[in-house]
Amino acid sequence: MTHLKVGKSAYKSLEERINLLPMGAPPSETLYKILQLLFTEKEASLVAKLPIRPFTVKAASRIWKIDELSSRKILDQLASRAILFDIDNNGTQQYMLPPPMAGFFEFALMRVRQDIDQKLLSELFHQYLNVEEAFVKDLFFSTETRQGRVFVQEDVLIKGNVAHILDFERASKVIETSSHISVSTCYCRHKKYHLGDACDKPMEVCFSFGNTAATLIKHDYSRKIEAQEALEILHMSYENNLVQCGENVREDVSFMCNCCGCCCEALVSARKFGMLHPVETTNFIPNVNSESCIGCGKCARECPIGAIEMITKENSNGSKRITPEINTEVCLGCGICARVCFKNSIILMDRGKKIVTPVNSSHRVVMQAIEKGTLQNLIFDSQAYASHRAMAAILNVILKLPPLKQAMASKQMKSVYLEKLFKKPLQ
Repeated sequence: MTHLKVGKSAYKSLEERINLLPMGAPPSETLYKILQLLFTEKEASLVAKLPIRPFTVKAASRIWKIDELSSRKILDQLASRAILFDIDNNGTQQYMLPPPMAGFFEFALMRVRQDIDQKLLSELFHQYLNVEEAFVKDLFFSTETRQGRVFVQEDVLIKGNVAHILDFERASKVIETSSHISVSTCYCRHKKYHLGDACDKPMEVCFSFGNTAATLIKHDYSRKIEAQEALEILHMSYENNLVQCGENVREDVSFMCNCCGCCCEALVSARKFGMLHPVETTNFIPNVNSESCIGCGKCARECPIGAIEMITKENSNGSKRITPEINTEVCLGCGICARVCFKNSIILMDRGKKIVTPVNSSHRVVMQAIEKGTLQNLIFDSQAYASHRAMAAILNVILKLPPLKQAMASKQMKSVYLEKLFKKPLQ
């Protein structure tokens, strides 16, 4: 603890830097121990000064007041440990600190490593995420706009249960249209392995796409694969009744996990917090045909979040039957129950409410920032929005409005202005 106390100011500064983003990391002694494992004191001090948007070596050199060659060495060292992303943006090398999740927390366990104590880190992650819970509640419930969303199991829909599904709702379409695809070890099950509590589901099922995949492949944190292999892994995940949870955007999805109900942080939270929905649902909801259902209970046993209960009902003739009752307030609409029903007694229907999915990552982050009251961090960070000075002035006023009026303005901007503004990624 002595070293931690000596260097705590550096780790405190880093924690404050992380919390400039909508998805932050509530301070605790456990968090500082995690950061101490991942960052040296000097690295923590330097990263705490970096912008929250993508930046160049030249920008880091100016901020740190050291030469560009030394700055590049530090940045490349951090990128080699998957703490920073190094991204090729139209020929310009840029860097950025990803959020803790999906981000540098998970990357630390996405492969077997000898440079850090992964067992100790797993224990600290368990304490911080599953015992203290402040981080998980902030991650999943602090904004109306969710970080992740569920993809429906497509082979259920192929049976003709639902006539229409949009391209962005298809996991297969994300795979087929991605510029780079990689697969890595599941963070959640790897963590559980070190805790002696892993399930027997497949481990190498965590997808990354686009620039995220490119940087993870470069530094050997994930394995480069082609679309065909990714589709094979997707169908293997269907067969293992895993839920597909990906980034909550319509374009340029950066990650997709194949999740189990016992290890996955999001699904464990769904079991614990029910209808609060830690990840956005699909547009579908299961419906049971009581005429053909034989009450075998397989749907209830396989539901990854426990949204189905087998109950006893009385028929009109006085006889009794066992039938599944689906808690539609909790159900994520993944389709596993329909998939495992050998009588085809469960079909997926339209959920009956419009679910708004952000256009891309920039759109999602700004929506979350508005909801969390931290949009000024994005607007005034290293002039990231210098070309939108009028927007900055307007939003500065909005952030000073009473909560009710702020919420009304937020809804208007999310539905009209922001979607057009963030149709293209920030440069």
